[in-house]
Amino acid sequence: MPTTNPRSVPGPLVAIGGAEAKVGRRAVLSAFVEAAGGTRARIVVVPTASSLGPEVSELYTSVFSKLGAVHVVEARPRSRAEADDPALLARLDDATGVFMTGGNQLKLSAVVTGTGFGTAVHEAHQRGAAVGGTSAGASVLSTHMVAFGSGGATPKQRMTQLSAGLGLLPGCVIDQHFTQRNRYGRLLSLVAQSPSLLGIGVDEDTAAVVTEQRWLSVIGRGSVTIVDGSSVISDAHAAKRTAPLMVSGAVVHSLPAGSRFDLDQRALVRTPGRLDPAAAEDLAETTRDLQQVTDEVSG
Repeated sequence: MPTTNPRSVPGPLVAIGGAEAKVGRRAVLSAFVEAAGGTRARIVVVPTASSLGPEVSELYTSVFSKLGAVHVVEARPRSRAEADDPALLARLDDATGVFMTGGNQLKLSAVVTGTGFGTAVHEAHQRGAAVGGTSAGASVLSTHMVAFGSGGATPKQRMTQLSAGLGLLPGCVIDQHFTQRNRYGRLLSLVAQSPSLLGIGVDEDTAAVVTEQRWLSVIGRGSVTIVDGSSVISDAHAAKRTAPLMVSGAVVHSLPAGSRFDLDQRALVRTPGRLDPAAAEDLAETTRDLQQVTDEVSG
């Protein structure tokens, strides 16, 4: 029987930037297992994006089992016909976690979106299952997906191409291997061309964890970069092919582990223990004043 969520609150989304640790502490993958239920987790691994499907599936099955998941199974549709196979869809019935591996996100979206399998992933998410992915598996989570593109720090016309993703995270576009593959320019160009979208760039061995379709938390070794183009001014509508874009007014948030962000309000969530620079300087100044008083009294 499917696991149900009596409050109908969608499960967490876990977008991993790729190259996550699979030995040692494995903080990012551990977080996914916990989101899926910890020792009660029943995880379905979807290696469709990878050209090494069986090997990749075996790797993640081993890792998730070692991290405490009670049951891990593969579901690998290789065509749209297979993605409508009832026997394959049944593997998602009692899933508390669905994990999509890296590879080619366009291959993954072409096979899964608009099929029974894609619908089953949505249904699992709606009843409370955690849905996550790494690299290509992260990009496909959003409604608008980065299909392919080039790297570089400068935003340029036609730098990247959008396609349809699974639609689990509307209003956003997710890029991965963000810092390591120098993808700032292409995310900025996407936001300049589509200012209503919130750009989310996730570093390697790092995850953006979204709960209640609103609250984004950062875990892992790197950072999550968020680009908000709500008030952007750009010449994207007129720039010629491959020309550098004029982009002004974009708001960029660089969020290391422990940071929280409100996707609805497009704003940082202040957390206890994390001071902004002004508050930190005030505290340092007060500490210096107290130390001076202490020294004068002691003298």
